Amino acid sequence: MKEQIYQLFETSNVGVSAEDILLRVAVSVVLGLVIFLSYWLSHAGTIYSQKFNINLITLTVLTATVMTVIGNNIALSLGMVGALSIVRFRTAIKDARDTTYIFWAIICGICCGVGQFMAAGIGSAAVFVVLLILGRVRNDVRTLLVIRASRAQELAIEGLVFEYFRGRAVERVKNTTDESIELMYELSRGVLLKSQRRADNPITTDLYALGGIEYVNIVAQNDEIGS
Repeated sequence: MKEQIYQLFETSNVGVSAEDILLRVAVSVVLGLVIFLSYWLSHAGTIYSQKFNINLITLTVLTATVMTVIGNNIALSLGMVGALSIVRFRTAIKDARDTTYIFWAIICGICCGVGQFMAAGIGSAAVFVVLLILGRVRNDVRTLLVIRASRAQELAIEGLVFEYFRGRAVERVKNTTDESIELMYELSRGVLLKSQRRADNPITTDLYALGGIEYVNIVAQNDEIGS
């Protein structure tokens, strides 16, 4: 029993030829470029990070290289886990999809490192198609309507906003003083555009026509950065 355990942890991993190493690294580079292309196609605007996209390629190659060295050697794998456990990554993720790409790169690297090229290729093709179709799906941009006016116009403003948007603008904030009031409404971009096409005037024109309006702000709010 002791001899079997010793052999399990013994560094007797079968050597890998130079051609095999080159093949695994080359395939990892190709799959890294596929990940690069997928990230480039599914991201737009300032949310796209070229540095992060390049890092995905290097992450795939490095993971494949490490897995080639480790192979089926448990001692090396435990040592690698211990070494990597002291490293903490605190890079802010701008988009939740970036986590998917990180795991994609690591998994491709692992598959290439152990020679499972078919699994890496089929899995990458499936993920590529899914992200290509659904990668550009965006949340509906929320719009905030901020109004500051005289306190005497409170009821008139609330009535006008309710009628203009047909009750689909949700009042989120109401700040009042003895002389002024500030209202904040939340609605979707689609509701705003439909209401403007349906009405004769923009909401700002109708609000200023009431009198006593200090300012009207329309702010687009999106969970994503600069898309």
